[in-house]
Amino acid sequence: MGIFDFLKSDKKKAQEQVPQRADEGAGPSRSAAADAASATRAAAERMAAAAPPRPAPAPATPTPGSAAHKAVPAAPRPTAMPKPAPPSTPPGAAHTPTPHSAAHKAVPAAPVGKPKPAAERRTYTVRQGDTLAAIADRELGNEARWRELYAMNRGVIGANPDLVPPGAVLTLPA
Repeated sequence: MGIFDFLKSDKKKAQEQVPQRADEGAGPSRSAAADAASATRAAAERMAAAAPPRPAPAPATPTPGSAAHKAVPAAPRPTAMPKPAPPSTPPGAAHTPTPHSAAHKAVPAAPVGKPKPAAERRTYTVRQGDTLAAIADRELGNEARWRELYAMNRGVIGANPDLVPPGAVLTLPA
């Protein structure tokens, strides 16, 4: 029996009872509309009591192919916690991994080189007309190493690598 069958049966019962009440004369007179409304309310209450409770509706999740999916912006991804800054080391100092770090286990220890004494370092005295590119080509075998030569001797050369003072003693990279 469906929902509408309950309503139809209640209306029929109400219609049958109205003439009987009018004939009997028992009780105050009620209109047919009031009888129908009360019958409908009674039927609704019976249906509500007989129906199993509904679960709360789940929010609709759009599928990847639907237009609603394309219209809804993606949920923001949680951001990772920033990594703590490593302890500051003086410039030129190599990072030494701790014995428990992954870097320590993955990389073999590098041999520690002794700083070369001043006598072993090669030097070059700048002549009139020399450029860093020419010195790098002649002494280091590669013209492109002029930047390395300039980086090592910036204090001697100054701010402009194009102006190399004659007589300046440059330290050559190994």
